[in-house]
Amino acid sequence: MSNNQGREIATLAGGCFWCLEAVFDELRGVEKVESGYAGGHTINPTYREVCDGATGHAEVTQITFDPQAISFSELLQVFFTIHDPTTLNRQGADVGTQYRSAIFYHSPEQREIAEQVIAELSAAKVWDDPIVTEVTPLTEFYPAEEYHRDYFQRNPAQPYCQAVIAPKVSKARKHFLDKLKR
Repeated sequence: MSNNQGREIATLAGGCFWCLEAVFDELRGVEKVESGYAGGHTINPTYREVCDGATGHAEVTQITFDPQAISFSELLQVFFTIHDPTTLNRQGADVGTQYRSAIFYHSPEQREIAEQVIAELSAAKVWDDPIVTEVTPLTEFYPAEEYHRDYFQRNPAQPYCQAVIAPKVSKARKHFLDKLKR
């Protein structure tokens, strides 16, 4: 999806949205990162409802980016590096459909790119198990509650942040040093 300033939006689910937000926020060309919910059937779900698993939503990160600085394909390269796309409805200790791996595309072009990246990764046998990442159209995005926003940045010493998020951020920094803002 493009907006009037030539920006695009990507919506990705790969486990806890705090992890994705922390990584994508550091990338050059990324202008806004917002945690939220997508892919469910409840209007305006709350975090508690999503965690209970009854709404059908996934925790997602919606990324507004400048495609002249970073492409959708490059965002997907980062996405597939920082989560395990072969585990159905889980990332590490986080279990449930809300933690599924999904790409909620905004255009036919994004769908095509997502399917191409998945096919290339599958052919390269990057993982022993098959990729289970859903590629589905975005129907609605609901922003997460305020206390979820910039969670890692505001709570770096919190145990979950230290044990789960910090290693993902470090891995992304190591693999994508040339794409970082600073």
